[in-house]
Amino acid sequence: MRARASCFGAGTIVNAIAIGRGAAFGLALRVTATAETKPEDLDVRVHVPDGLDPALVRSCAERVLRLSAQEVGIEVTVTSEIPVSRGLKSSSAVANAVVLACAQALGAPLEPLQVIGIGVDAALDAGVTITGAFDDACASFFGGIVATDNRARKVLVADRFPSGLVAVVEVPDRTIAKSSLKGTDFVPIRPQVEEAFRLVLGGDYFRALEVNSAAYAPLLGVDESPAIRARAAGAKAAGVTGTGPSILALVAPPHVDAVRRAMDDGSSEVRVVNLNTVESRGVIT
Repeated sequence: MRARASCFGAGTIVNAIAIGRGAAFGLALRVTATAETKPEDLDVRVHVPDGLDPALVRSCAERVLRLSAQEVGIEVTVTSEIPVSRGLKSSSAVANAVVLACAQALGAPLEPLQVIGIGVDAALDAGVTITGAFDDACASFFGGIVATDNRARKVLVADRFPSGLVAVVEVPDRTIAKSSLKGTDFVPIRPQVEEAFRLVLGGDYFRALEVNSAAYAPLLGVDESPAIRARAAGAKAAGVTGTGPSILALVAPPHVDAVRRAMDDGSSEVRVVNLNTVESRGVIT
């Protein structure tokens, strides 16, 4: 049997690395996974774009296969619009899409938090996340704004931004792999990140995003200059997303062109991306 599922990326409001709690929101950057059962063998075979870790895809498929009563193999192919290792949640989107597609192909229906949990466990095994990125995975799966306790894997807030906002994203050529952050001490920024999360719980998502960015950017070696220029050009909020190096701005339509020009320094790609509010189960094809 063959099945296909699409999930989406996300942007950061509060990065969970420092305090174990985080917040993110859906971005309409699509990942599509196609899964096909192979009755002739019991292997898992994967095909992924350059730069994407096949270990994550394999781990997701193997975990769903173990849940299925079928004695078959499965072949998984992934395509993605999301730049890898730029802070735009490519791993969470890939994990969600692969788990969904495999579950459909194998006739193993899963509840949303089961899908997300399998992907989080696979991401931890593959070493593509530090905290498990439960917040990112929830934002990818459910769309809208999600705040979570990553350690307890509990959703604390589900909300949406005002209608009409878009994201303007500066995507540098360089990447920041999670493995490069091993040994980084995030303890000194905990008070700032705690404050950012309190702002999230109070519904002040724009301010939370900027407080979070001010805490993480120096530690990650990310230049906030594009965010500063974006704010001056009319962005509602701007800052580093994930562990960078991408900078993301939330912008109302009248200011999109000005913000895009302000963020474009000629050395990075600048994209205008819609926000995603559609749950992943609604885009299974």
